[in-house]
Amino acid sequence: MISRRRFLSAGAGAAAALAVNVPASHAETGQVVVGTWGGDYGQLLSDLIDKPLLAPKGVEVLQDVANADPRKTKLLAERQSRRGSMDVACLSDSDHYIVAATEAFEPVDAAKVSRLDKVFPELRTATAIPHIYSAQVILYNTNQVKAPPTAFADLWDPKWRGKVGLVDILYPNNTLAAALAGGGSVSNFDPAEQKLMELRSLDAKVYPSNEALAAALKSEEVWLTTMWLARGFMWKKSGIPLSHVVPKEGAVAIVFEASVPRNARNKDGGFTYLDAMLDAKAQVAFADKMGYVPTVTDAVLPEELAKQVSLGEADRAKLLKPDYAYQAQRSQRTLDFWNKQFKA
Repeated sequence: MISRRRFLSAGAGAAAALAVNVPASHAETGQVVVGTWGGDYGQLLSDLIDKPLLAPKGVEVLQDVANADPRKTKLLAERQSRRGSMDVACLSDSDHYIVAATEAFEPVDAAKVSRLDKVFPELRTATAIPHIYSAQVILYNTNQVKAPPTAFADLWDPKWRGKVGLVDILYPNNTLAAALAGGGSVSNFDPAEQKLMELRSLDAKVYPSNEALAAALKSEEVWLTTMWLARGFMWKKSGIPLSHVVPKEGAVAIVFEASVPRNARNKDGGFTYLDAMLDAKAQVAFADKMGYVPTVTDAVLPEELAKQVSLGEADRAKLLKPDYAYQAQRSQRTLDFWNKQFKA
């Protein structure tokens, strides 16, 4: 479990389909291929890590951009290959759990990542470094929502018909919110299926990306969503009138991690990249730009920024730890229901 104290104190066929064009000798040329998301996250990796920290060392970073599911599929499909297509794989904590269970990643230790000793101990895993983290909350447009919801279950109120928006690629998190709204838990998603169909009947809208949802919130096409507190902070900075609520059912923490595949062509470069992701200055900049809380002890946020991206004492008490084993076991059913029932 991410300690409540740390959450505050940190604040003071797919393998080939998505392959990048990487020369076989890229290890010798100083190239590092990073499998990651595009959009804001990919841009910030480029601006805060790739260019200022890696380029001066002669490391050229190539981003292999895709959503999480294709990246997981590629890692699983390639794990028996002598040469993989990625030197670094960025995944959420739950996705990393699934892939790590197949022994697809190299162990991470202080001999390979010099700043590992700065990582909060409760965030460390055997085969990944924690890059950034946040909590799942309810965001709402303050121009339109004068009496904000207090729970995930409130999003099912008919008065919000057609005004709830969800992001397609965040289907596991949306499913968890629906499960909690229906009386389920992090270890019981079964109630989510009925709740999602009810939400569909209330004309909930589904957007292909975080950026598309942000545009819908700004235009007031939708007024409410479930999203990471960090995203809400970033969108608010961009001028969207937003506020957030930590739902009564509990706020689920998410950690975005990075690993080096066992068959990476440039393992040394991959671990150099992981070390750079833990740079204190870069972590503070990520918090300022994107609202995610740092994962290292020496990345201290300005007080005002910490108030906006961290949780208060009462809300920290609502933090929930994902049940990674349960989510992994149920992952195909979760995806199939989302695509074939909810979105059909």
